[in-house]
Amino acid sequence: MFMFENHITLEDRQLLEEYLNGYDYKTSGLSFSALYMWRDINCFSWTIIGDYLLLAGISHLELEDGIIEPFLFPPLTKNGAYDPEGVRSALYEAKKIFEKSGHPFSIRLLPLHMIDIIKEACPGEMKYIEDRPNYDYVYRRQDLVELAGRDYHGKKNHLNYFHKNYEFEYIILTSDMAEDAMRFIADFNSRKEVPDHEMQMLKMEEEAMADVFYNLEKVGYTAGAILIDKKIEALSIGGRLNKNTITVHVEKANTNFRGLYQAINNEFCKNVPSSIKYINREEDMGIPNLRKAKLSYKPVKLVEKYIAVFK
Repeated sequence: MFMFENHITLEDRQLLEEYLNGYDYKTSGLSFSALYMWRDINCFSWTIIGDYLLLAGISHLELEDGIIEPFLFPPLTKNGAYDPEGVRSALYEAKKIFEKSGHPFSIRLLPLHMIDIIKEACPGEMKYIEDRPNYDYVYRRQDLVELAGRDYHGKKNHLNYFHKNYEFEYIILTSDMAEDAMRFIADFNSRKEVPDHEMQMLKMEEEAMADVFYNLEKVGYTAGAILIDKKIEALSIGGRLNKNTITVHVEKANTNFRGLYQAINNEFCKNVPSSIKYINREEDMGIPNLRKAKLSYKPVKLVEKYIAVFK
């Protein structure tokens, strides 16, 4: 269900990043690393209308209900400027494309600080719906490195147990290790006992990850892994969101090793460039256990996102 003619490719990285870096969107989905990783699963496509690049995709949050509808990301600007008439024209052109394809038009993953841009372009014409499952969790990198204080007491205990009981090595993950990384992902998924629709998503993710592992350097991912007995038992893959933030797109660890999730998180944060002040760990998708886990790491802020639809 690709809404626009252009798909996300390595060849278009430079052009797309001109728009993705043209404004501080602050939302995890608006980076080339995120769009490339999930381009097929989420049917990401793009077009340029006037001064704006429009991205469309589909949401899988409603997959269990069998409802998959395309949506538009907030329009992207190359020069940081938003002209109300230009934005309005681009949105109405996109609306025509959606409706011609038989789909309702909506803007999703719209960060709170961009709502005024849409309101100015379409005054009184749209309503804005809070999208809590898609809020991003943002943490201070140093907090995740130090795990200091009472709030992190449980995390530190698990991490200390891991350090005391296991010999391990943290390595920078490269495309040369793609086959080893894929074996880890296949083993990880084989241990999962989840509903059919979740397993379907895991298999789609597994296919996406194969391409990612072979193109880590070409896309510009920041990736690391923990080896135990020279075998990958945990890995983390992130991408630059802005000059001081990295988004963690994927983090997986073998739960047979107590403290390994805490260890991969800690080691990844230790090894990113010193210019990185914040870690964006994306959304919780409305999954209660995932929300509890992300809140337990004490985010310094949540990036609020909204859905915008015409009244």
